[in-house]
Amino acid sequence: MKSKKVKNEAVVSTTQLTKMQQLLRDKWLYFLLIPGALYFILFKYLPMWGVLIAFQDYSPFRGFWESEWVGAEHFLNFFQNPDFFRLLRNTLILALYDLVFFFPAPIIVALLLNELRRQYFKRTIQTLVYVPHFMSWVIIASITYIFLTTSGGAINAAVEFFTGEKINFLSNPDYFRPMIIAQVIWKETGWGTVIFLAALASVSAEQYEAAIMDGAGRFRRMWHVTLPALRSTIVILLILRLGNFLDQGFQQIFLMTNSLNRSVADVFDTYVYFVGITQGMFSYSTAVGLFKAIVGIILIYGADYLAKKMGQTGLF
Repeated sequence: MKSKKVKNEAVVSTTQLTKMQQLLRDKWLYFLLIPGALYFILFKYLPMWGVLIAFQDYSPFRGFWESEWVGAEHFLNFFQNPDFFRLLRNTLILALYDLVFFFPAPIIVALLLNELRRQYFKRTIQTLVYVPHFMSWVIIASITYIFLTTSGGAINAAVEFFTGEKINFLSNPDYFRPMIIAQVIWKETGWGTVIFLAALASVSAEQYEAAIMDGAGRFRRMWHVTLPALRSTIVILLILRLGNFLDQGFQQIFLMTNSLNRSVADVFDTYVYFVGITQGMFSYSTAVGLFKAIVGIILIYGADYLAKKMGQTGLF
C-alpha cells in the first residue's frame, strides 16, 4: 500500500512539474495575453460595477457609496415614459431592417466572390469592398451629405435633371431608415465577407468535383455545396447579431439626426446620450442601458436554444 501511495505521489509531482515546465516553455505566449486580458479587465469587467447606479439616485457629489438606493424606480419611470414606445419602435424597425437587408449582404457577396476564378480580379474586388470599413462614421456622414444635400448634391442634381424637383433626403423622416441601412451595407458588407470567405476556403474541392460529375451547374453547386458549408457560421453570427439587436450604434445615428427627422431617428443609444450626458440623469440613463443589455442576453440565449433544437451548432 505504501509503495502504491509513493508511486501515486510521484506521478502527481511529475504531472505538476510537467505543467510547470510547459508554462515556462510557453511563457512568452502567455505574456502576449497580458495586453488583451488587461483591456477586457479594465474596460469590460470593471465598468460592470457601474450598473449599480441604475438602482440609485446617483449624485457625483455624494459618490457611488453614499448615493441613495431607490431600487427599480428608474426602470418603472422609463417604462411609463411616453418616449419608451417611440424609442422601442424606432429601434426595433432599424434592427429588423438591419437583420433583413444587411445580414444577408456579406453572405451574398462572399458567394459571388467565391465564384470568381481570376485571382487578380477577385483580390481587387475584395480590396475595394473592404476599404469603406476603415472609414469613420464622420467621413461616411460627410460623403452622404455631399451626395444627398439639396445644395449641389450629386444625387439631388441627377434627380432634379430627370424630374425637375429636388428631394430632401436628409430631413425627410421617410428616407432616414433606408439611408441608415444603405450606409451600413456600403460600409460593413465587405468586412463581413472575411469570415464567410475563410469558411469557404475549408470546403473540399472533391465535393465540387462530385457535384460536377452529377451534372450540377454553378447555381446547384452553390446551393447544395457552398451554402451548407456556411450554415454553422451563419447560425453563430446570427446568434451574435441578435445579442446586439437593440444596439444601433450611437455615432452613425447621432451624425445623421436633425430636428426634422428626430421622430424616427431617436433610438435607445442616442436617448442615453441626451438624457445621461446633456441632462445629467446618470442613474436613469444607466437603467436604459441595462435594459438594453438584459434584452440582448435574453436574445442570445434564446437564439442559441432554438438553434440547438433545430439541430444546428449553438454558441454555448
